[in-house]
Amino acid sequence: MMWLDRPATDTQITHRSRLWLYALAVVLFAFLIVPTLIVIPMSFSESQYLEFPPRSLSLRWYETYFNSRSWMQATATSFKAAALTVVVATPLGTIAAYGLYNAELATARLVSLLLVTPIVIPVILVGTAIFYAYVKLKMVNSLIGVVLAHSILAIPIVIMIVTSALKSFDMNQERVARSLGASRIEAFFMVVLPQIKFAILTAAVLSFLTSFDEVIVSLFVSGGENSTLTRNMFAALRDQIDPTIAAISTMMIVVTSVLLALAQLFGQQSKR
Repeated sequence: MMWLDRPATDTQITHRSRLWLYALAVVLFAFLIVPTLIVIPMSFSESQYLEFPPRSLSLRWYETYFNSRSWMQATATSFKAAALTVVVATPLGTIAAYGLYNAELATARLVSLLLVTPIVIPVILVGTAIFYAYVKLKMVNSLIGVVLAHSILAIPIVIMIVTSALKSFDMNQERVARSLGASRIEAFFMVVLPQIKFAILTAAVLSFLTSFDEVIVSLFVSGGENSTLTRNMFAALRDQIDPTIAAISTMMIVVTSVLLALAQLFGQQSKR
């Protein structure tokens, strides 16, 4: 086991002295990931009930999902809402983060805290407030209403990620570009944006997933032809135990994993 006595870092700390840290990481990984992965074998069960481990394997519930008009419509609504949420939340969050980071006003920090408030307070309170506002505006069960509601939750995430990227960026580079004749907009697109594009891409991916996985707010503001996939999943679990949920959850895990992997791959390429 020569590997155990090799240094793990430049500080000459060996892997042997870090064994407790590796064990803790494995325990945390199992605690967070294993409950999610259990749903995958359940989705291939032949039984009409959720069972683990499955006694026989089948694609029955995947066929049920793809042959269901209501599930297909809800899936299309979720993808449209998530894509539009990215279009709304990513540029607005990026502009807000850039503006507040460069603001010299004493109230900029307070405004930043207020903008991230929607992800701090309980989501059910956000959903209730949005619902009563939408009732007045007659936007309940509309696609644009779902997109705006999901954007309220996604914009704070974009702001935090982009602000973190800006803190590691040397703003003197932008000042040099402006001193050479570039306008502020030109300096942003030519100097700042290329260096924080990975953070913006990550924020866009998380905005998509925030909308695609959102349940509580969707229960308040979506319905009818604009019912989202997660809202239908919640209704299916509430009314009866439908194993189709396991098949849909498995596909959502795959979609989420692929998007995060692509974001990481793009980030690694951009660093080269």
